[in-house]
Amino acid sequence: MTIFQRTFVNLPPLSAEQEAVFRLIEDTREHVFVTGRAGTGKSTLLQYLAWNTSKQIAICAPTGVAALNVEGQTIHSLFRLPIGLIADSEIDQSDAIRKILNAIDTLVIDEISMVNADLMDGMDRALRQARGKRGEPFGGVQVVMFGDPYQLAPVPPRGDELRYVQDHYRSFWFFDAHVWAGTAARSDGMLDIGTPGAPLHIVELIDIHRQSDDGFKTMLNAVRYGRVTADIAGVLNTQGARTPSDDAENPVITLATRNDIVNNINRKHLAALPGREQTAVAEINGEFGRGEANYPADAELKLKIGAQVMFLRNDIGSFPEPPRYVNGTIGTVTRISGDSVRVDVDGDEFDVEPTVWERFRYAYNASTKQLKRDIVAEFTQFPLRLAWAVTIHKSQGKTYDQAIIDLGSGAFAPGQTYVALSRLTSLDGLYLSRPLRPSDIRVDPDVQRFMAGVRRAQQATARPVTS
Repeated sequence: MTIFQRTFVNLPPLSAEQEAVFRLIEDTREHVFVTGRAGTGKSTLLQYLAWNTSKQIAICAPTGVAALNVEGQTIHSLFRLPIGLIADSEIDQSDAIRKILNAIDTLVIDEISMVNADLMDGMDRALRQARGKRGEPFGGVQVVMFGDPYQLAPVPPRGDELRYVQDHYRSFWFFDAHVWAGTAARSDGMLDIGTPGAPLHIVELIDIHRQSDDGFKTMLNAVRYGRVTADIAGVLNTQGARTPSDDAENPVITLATRNDIVNNINRKHLAALPGREQTAVAEINGEFGRGEANYPADAELKLKIGAQVMFLRNDIGSFPEPPRYVNGTIGTVTRISGDSVRVDVDGDEFDVEPTVWERFRYAYNASTKQLKRDIVAEFTQFPLRLAWAVTIHKSQGKTYDQAIIDLGSGAFAPGQTYVALSRLTSLDGLYLSRPLRPSDIRVDPDVQRFMAGVRRAQQATARPVTS
């Protein structure tokens, strides 16, 4: 049994809503976009699909860390696409790449909201070219996408690349790629993506598993859609104006917009602790890429006894018992030895050992005519990060009972405030470094346009719709 399987076993079973989406993906050849508010279980569904589908699937994501999180491969690596703008031209493909792309039944793309329109078209063109089906979207491969456009946005192009996108695309978002050209709501609730395309089935998960308070859910929904009233802002700011408890042993984590703010907070708290600072150096083998941006944890993890840390992986050591911690759990270091770090989580202490993150690459096995995943790199480090503060971006997918949200001079990206607020399980855990401003509530107008079309399509078939 692999680490991924053991991690999945500890997750809750699928809800009826998630099971219905799995059956849609598994029992049809439709292209599916699975979206939904934070905490609706998109990641759980993706993991379930990965280990329970009967199809030959390839899983990819736009960034190295996102690909590691789903034990897949980056889009550029899987398709061997050039870095930078992918213009409308023939793509160089080796025999090995063509065999891999021909073996795929279903392509799963996580964090699809971070995929630029030209990259979406690049995948379409690469699959058509490799499979010899140039008149069929994605060369006949089923495409399943996971993500929330109201959260992570693609990196905007610059310079000549920006001018190219402006001349050739309605926006740089994935849903404005030419492969989806002509997107419009149909009477059957699907989205018609034009000729010679096929309909895109968009499913918006409704059931939220992270929060239970309906009032807080309503407020988060308002932030998500940019519909914050004065009353909602007043409640959030009044609640956030409280001072967090001055508990040195369990300080409240800060979610900040910028890396320098996070690093300064973590350095200050670590330096204030008594005792000797110790450094755990990661072991990096194979083709893992260079730079901290490609690493799933700190290459050099500096710790002291008393340090507040956040777990970066789900617990697999307690299997088949319930996990003692999950990705995002906060704890306190109580002992440091050469091969383990003891961490206290809510009064329970246990030893944490280094874990291995594996970078995969898909390959084609000619004898079995099957896709296989080869391990091409390993990153070994304690699955911990200093957690007096973390960037809002890196808090994506995490859950916190309480947090200080520091928007500094202002949210600089659409969805940033929504991501921060939606990490919390309840309004009681909200603390704000300053009151929210109207300028902090930012929603990309292209996302509003696209999702309005989705809602019209859903309403045409009387499907449940969030508003």
